[in-house]
Amino acid sequence: MLTTYQLPAAGQTWSHEWEVKRSRFLSLARRTPDEQAAREFIASVRADYPDARHHCSAYMLHVENANPIERSSDDGEPSGTAGRPMLDVLKGSELLDATVVVVRWFGGIKLGAGGLVHAYSQSVGDLLPQVRRVTRAIRELYLIEVPHAEAGRLEADLRARGVAITDTDYGAAVTHTLAVEPGGREELESTLAALTAGAVVPVEAGTAWVEY
Repeated sequence: MLTTYQLPAAGQTWSHEWEVKRSRFLSLARRTPDEQAAREFIASVRADYPDARHHCSAYMLHVENANPIERSSDDGEPSGTAGRPMLDVLKGSELLDATVVVVRWFGGIKLGAGGLVHAYSQSVGDLLPQVRRVTRAIRELYLIEVPHAEAGRLEADLRARGVAITDTDYGAAVTHTLAVEPGGREELESTLAALTAGAVVPVEAGTAWVEY
């Protein structure tokens, strides 16, 4: 079971453009959490560049308790010369929940099968280093209640010790949701005991995927 992986940061699209023998290649990458989002991104690129001859694509999607979904499309290029090479580069990057599209405007000179494989591979290979990565990981969640007067200091102390605070609720007391690595309860209890003289005890709240 995969418990941590890297994916593109949300809400951004990255692009790279270059030319090979008068053919223009524009590659784009975006975070896509599921197949619908991947298809919508591919369709949006096609709509944005309707004058291009090819809109080739590849995506890798995380699936809970299963192998990742892998899809690619040559979109009219000779079979195996575009989508699959793009997918191979994407797989090598170890990014999941990611879709890449390479748009090609034909320049009048045929590149041949080997030339196409190289062009589409390099289009993705030159693009992916630009992508800002975030990490998504399974974390154990714990709730703590803190008096308002102590909440700010304790939050700062916890963050300084690397404890992630994923949510805060302000009621009669301040309730923080803390996220720690699996098996980290004992260390969290010790940290809280040291910071609060034993006044604050964490309560289990299940597990969740957390980004950082």
